[in-house]
Amino acid sequence: MARKGLGTDAAIGSLMSSKKRKEYKVTNRFQEAKRPLYAIAFNFIDARYHNIFATAGGTRVTIYQCLEGGAISVLQAYVDDDKDESFYTLSWACDVNGSPLLVAGGHNGIIRVLDVANEKVHKSFVGHGDSVNEIRTQALKPSLILSASKDESVRLWNVQTGICILIFAGAGGHRNEVLSVDFHPSDVYRIASCGMDNTVKIWSMKEFWTYVEKSFTWTDLPSKFPTKYVQFPVFIAAVHSNYVDCTRWLGSFILSKSVDNEVVLWEPYSKEQSTSDGVVDILQKYPVPECDIWFIKFSCDFHYNSMAVGNREGKVYVWELQSSPPNLIARLSHPHCKHPIRQTAISHDGRWIKCERF
Repeated sequence: MARKGLGTDAAIGSLMSSKKRKEYKVTNRFQEAKRPLYAIAFNFIDARYHNIFATAGGTRVTIYQCLEGGAISVLQAYVDDDKDESFYTLSWACDVNGSPLLVAGGHNGIIRVLDVANEKVHKSFVGHGDSVNEIRTQALKPSLILSASKDESVRLWNVQTGICILIFAGAGGHRNEVLSVDFHPSDVYRIASCGMDNTVKIWSMKEFWTYVEKSFTWTDLPSKFPTKYVQFPVFIAAVHSNYVDCTRWLGSFILSKSVDNEVVLWEPYSKEQSTSDGVVDILQKYPVPECDIWFIKFSCDFHYNSMAVGNREGKVYVWELQSSPPNLIARLSHPHCKHPIRQTAISHDGRWIKCERF
């Protein structure tokens, strides 16, 4: 288990007013029937669609377009055939030809891949033994996605061929629900995951990369693909003392959040083949008052200039990520929003912030 305390004390952001504040105003407010929304995401995969975002909740996935003046237009809506489904997560992806796909999963553990261009279900992935809590796309290879599940595993899928390539679980895996997962932005071999066992784990796919490449040329049934288990992470960190419900790479640093009213930026030091020699250097802390309930996730813009995170009182805190100490650039609230904000999404250029309240 990684040890804390390397280096100097962490820089802690101030909640006081800053000269570098950014002004946001409410431009639109709408409700999708009487059901909670669990996920919202802008399309960062294709520059043609950076003003497009999608939401998920209940049996429905909806795609919207941001218009000038703050207006929003509904483009498409998908309703799952299973009335017991409740979507918790979604992520934009594309096939090898660049055609946009939207991947969603949730309560039933089945991952739906939606062909947005042709308005149909492209594929359905069955493999997880329980709910899917988060899906993320590999920006460098956007036909690859990761899914984090209540069944204590993370799976790597190829949305083009429908193949489950790798399963991250086993002797060194998570010991409770996996709540969040993310690809390293420049190292295609690395991923990070976190969950209800209070840990963040870093995994390497380097040893198994030939199977990733093989998944693109596989012509037999997906069920016959030699899916491999990755049982041991290369790094295990206990930065938090409670559930870790969101983690994102910031370069080679990691942002992670628990239920202790803050997001933490830290640096892992590890050896590629060891899970016991690593230490953690906690670099910065971003306070988020009244953020002490789990499954509240933060989001970042495409360039990782800013981060937005909600709290249980309906407020949103927007932090500048490229500054030290951390700089609070906006504190957002609305008199009609008093419920927890579980999810946020920042547009490609940071111009729009979308929030979903539970």
